[in-house]
Amino acid sequence: MKLGLGLPHYSDEARPDRLVAFAQRAEALGYDSLWALERLLRPLEPKNAPWEGMRPPQYYAKVFDPIETLTYVAAHTTTISLGTSVIDALFHVPVVLARRLATLDHFSGGRLLAGLGQGWSADEFETANVSMRRRGNGFAEFIEALHAAWGPDPVSFQGRFYRIPPSEVGVKPLQPDGLPILIGVLPQSEAPVERAGRMGLGLHPLIYDWSSFEHQLALFRESTPAGSRPGPVIVRVNNAITETPLDDADRTPLSGSVDQVKADFRRAVDLGIDHIMWDLTSGHVPYEVQLRLLEPLMAAKPD
Repeated sequence: MKLGLGLPHYSDEARPDRLVAFAQRAEALGYDSLWALERLLRPLEPKNAPWEGMRPPQYYAKVFDPIETLTYVAAHTTTISLGTSVIDALFHVPVVLARRLATLDHFSGGRLLAGLGQGWSADEFETANVSMRRRGNGFAEFIEALHAAWGPDPVSFQGRFYRIPPSEVGVKPLQPDGLPILIGVLPQSEAPVERAGRMGLGLHPLIYDWSSFEHQLALFRESTPAGSRPGPVIVRVNNAITETPLDDADRTPLSGSVDQVKADFRRAVDLGIDHIMWDLTSGHVPYEVQLRLLEPLMAAKPD
C-alpha cells in the first residue's frame, strides 16, 4: 500500500522552510506522495453548502498556490511523487493548465499526478467568472481539451465550451504515457464517479464513511468500459490522525490514533485500495504534531 501526505502549504503556519522540511522528512521516511490543494478564497458570507450560514475554516485564508508549491518542493526532493489534490479545472484555461502541469512534470523528473475537480463553491465560481452550470459536461470537455493539448502536434480541438485552433502546443508531459489524471469527488457524489470510470481516469474520493465510499468504489468499477482496467484509486482523508485514540462512535475511516488507522488498513486492503493520503492540516493538526506523527504512521504501513 502506498501512503501520501498533504503538504502544510496553507493556514497561518505555512512557510516555505516548513514545506521543505516536511517534504524532505516524508521522503526520507519512505512516503510515496505529497499533495497540494487549490483554494481561490475564503468567503466571509458563503453562498452555498457546505459553508452556507457559517464561516469556512480559518486555514483557507492563506493558501500557497498548488503548482508553485509543488514546483518548489520538486526542487528540494528527488523521488517522491507530487500531486494536486485538487485543482478546480473550470477556473483555468485548458491549454494554460496543460502547459503548467507538463512543465512541472519536467521540472520534477516525471513525478506528477494531476488531481482535478469540477469545483463546488459558488463564491469561487463567481470570482472566476465561470457559470456553475459548466460543471458536468463542461468539466468532461475540459479534460478532453487537456488531453488534446498533451497529444501530438498539431493540436486541434473543437468543443461546445473550449476550442484550440490547429497549433503546436508545448511542452508535453515528460511521462511517456502522459500525466495520470485523478478525478476528485465528494462523499455521496455519483455522476463524477461514473464519469471518471467511463473516461478511464483515476478516482480521488474524499472518505467520511465506509458505506458511501464503498458505493462509490463499486460504481467506479462498474462504469469502467468492459475489457478496460479501472484507473487508480487514491483516497483522500481530511480528518485528523491523533496522538491519543478517538471514540469509535465519533471517528471517521482512517483517522484517529495510529493504532486505529492501522486497524482500518485491513479494510482498505480488502477493498483493493493501494494508495491513501492524509491532509493533516485539514484535520486541524498543528505543524509540529504532524512532524511527530509521520514516523509512527509510516511504521504502521501494511506489508
